[in-house]
Amino acid sequence: MEYVKLGASGLSVSRICLGMMSYGDSKWRQWVLDEEQAEPIVRSAVEAGIIFYDTADMYSLGASESVTGRLLGKFFRQRDDYVVATKAYSPMGEGPNDRGLSRKHLLSSVDNSLRRLGTDHIDLYQIHRWDDGTPIEETLAALHEMVRAGKVRYIGASSMFAWQFAKAQYIARRAGWTQFISMQNHYNLLYREEEREMIPLCQDLGVGLIPWSPLARGLLTRWHSDESGPDTVRSRTDRIADDLYDVVDLDVIKAVHDLAQARDESMARIALAWLLHKPAVAAPIVGATRIEHLADAIAALDIRLSADELAALEAPYRPHPVRGHG
Repeated sequence: MEYVKLGASGLSVSRICLGMMSYGDSKWRQWVLDEEQAEPIVRSAVEAGIIFYDTADMYSLGASESVTGRLLGKFFRQRDDYVVATKAYSPMGEGPNDRGLSRKHLLSSVDNSLRRLGTDHIDLYQIHRWDDGTPIEETLAALHEMVRAGKVRYIGASSMFAWQFAKAQYIARRAGWTQFISMQNHYNLLYREEEREMIPLCQDLGVGLIPWSPLARGLLTRWHSDESGPDTVRSRTDRIADDLYDVVDLDVIKAVHDLAQARDESMARIALAWLLHKPAVAAPIVGATRIEHLADAIAALDIRLSADELAALEAPYRPHPVRGHG
């Protein structure tokens, strides 16, 4: 396993982050694994040297955090041996204050996440989305208070527009508050709009990228000659992917397929290797519902792509609408 600093911070993370959204309660999503099913996958990740794990309070409505806390506590000898990241923003109840980035919701959310994770601190606490209904100053002040209280070590952000992230960092710096060290953005071979503004901004600010959906919800893992995509439980029930990708992406998928065949590698390894070659990318967040998924992610670290191979993968790309929400 390789390890890097997350952005310009002193926090070391493994170059592969295991996404824990896939573990929790299948009542939330049909494709989610329960704790018993997740255990061998997480054990394999730990044995492979992965120390970075990402979840969110909304995943399985808290069950993912609980599973994450129990499994990491079981497989690591000391709390400082791993980095746990979680997120807040999404509705966790029916009330109007059970969502968003208000001081009230964030201070309640961090305490609930700490309890479910079974820890006294969160290494990376992230705002899951931008909240138009809350002044960013209120959000940043609350996050800074968490850091000062020792509940949170570092803060990060997730999908938003580049101007929003720039505004937040500027306000935090001006006020002397804690600044974001990471951006968890939507970035893969099928969605590269982040290269326009967000990624250059993060590079300039010393912010590390931990992209979500590095394999485009499975579309980059197998060749299919039409827009139907791979036939999996998740693909049949995950409607978000329908809004993110379309038929123009097939040429990119074909390019991944062709290079994978030429190099006798899986498509997943090639797609992840491309992402690992990109500037500012610290650790793609990889979901794994089978041991093989994890093995592909780890193997991608050893793949070196030439300039010509990188160009061949990128050439078929067609622009998409910029999605600040992801």
